[in-house]
Amino acid sequence: MPYLLKTEPGKYSFDDLARDGETLWDGISNNQALLNLREMKKGERLVIYHSNVGKAAVGMAEVVSVDASDPHNPMVRIRAGKRLQRERQLAEIRAAKVFQGSVMFRQFRLSVVPLTEEQYDWLTRG
Repeated sequence: MPYLLKTEPGKYSFDDLARDGETLWDGISNNQALLNLREMKKGERLVIYHSNVGKAAVGMAEVVSVDASDPHNPMVRIRAGKRLQRERQLAEIRAAKVFQGSVMFRQFRLSVVPLTEEQYDWLTRG
């Protein structure tokens, strides 16, 4: 299952991930977001979304490893992928039919959002 990971670009941006190559995705406190992290599997595809500033899906990544032995602090390592050919702004995402009823808009502050294959494809196509 693909996921969308929200990050504040002033704290850790997609460019920071691209520079680092890999990182541990942490700092999550919301119970639903933690559950989504624990359910991730190695190789799953990710979309990185800049929240607050920019408000756009900007790049891709993938899950390198998951250690969910501590349910309150799952250790998920991710690897940078490519920058999206075209960023997808929040208004455009909200208007897309494929996102109608999405948890992304029902639980707007959720920082780890499961995506359908159709949503992932829509976000990542050029």
